[in-house]
Parts: sequence; structure tokens; C-alpha cells
Amino acid sequence: MKEVYEFLKNCGTYYLATVEGDQPRVRPFGTVDIFEGKLYIQTGKIKEVSKQIQANPKVELCAFADGKWLRVAGKLIRDDRVEAKKHMLDNYPELKAMYSAEDDNTEVLYFEDATATFYSFTEEPKVIKF
Repeated sequence: MKEVYEFLKNCGTYYLATVEGDQPRVRPFGTVDIFEGKLYIQTGKIKEVSKQIQANPKVELCAFADGKWLRVAGKLIRDDRVEAKKHMLDNYPELKAMYSAEDDNTEVLYFEDATATFYSFTEEPKVIKF
């Protein structure tokens, strides 16, 4: 999982896909954190992406850097604990202007039953499950 985290941090931006009804939705994300041994992302509960995840927690993200790309598929589980939110915001202090660990909007979610696959044009795919 640390390899997945480091790749996503290196990319800076990754793309998260959700489903709304029968329509896929994809948008850029930039937050990633490891907290208590789980891979987390962050968003706001008022956003459509949050509503889509709550309706169908199966997501996939994709990132690309240095001729390699990563896909992570799994379920996102909301963690409403202040400690989890604080950990994320401490790692992204620039978000503290918009989010707070104590507000009702900040949402952190961790991957459950995830499969991460690293790809390139020159190597066999590498699969990591967590």
C-alpha cells in the first residue's frame, strides 16, 4: 500500500471515477493519506462526488507518471472520526482554509477490498491488494 501511496503523491493529481445512475463520472483529485494502515482520500460531503460514493461506494482511480500508470479499484468507506480528518488536513494544510476536522462537510474515506494495478508498456502488470 505504501508503494500505491507514494505513486499517487508523486503524481499530485489522479482521477477518481464514480457512478451516478448509469453514467460514469470522473474528476481530478489530489489528496491521499495513510492513516491507521488504510489508504484515505478526502472530499466534501456537499459535493456530488460524495453523494455518488454514498449511493455506490465502488470506485476506481487512475494516475499516470513517468511512463507508468496505476489503477485502484475498491470500495470507499466514510470515516467520520475527527482524528482521521485531522490527520488528512495536517498533511494538506492548504485545505484548512476550506475544511476543518470538526465541521460537518469534511469527508475522509478509506479503501476497502482494494486492488491496485501498476501498468507500463514495458513491464508486466504488478497487482497489490489491500
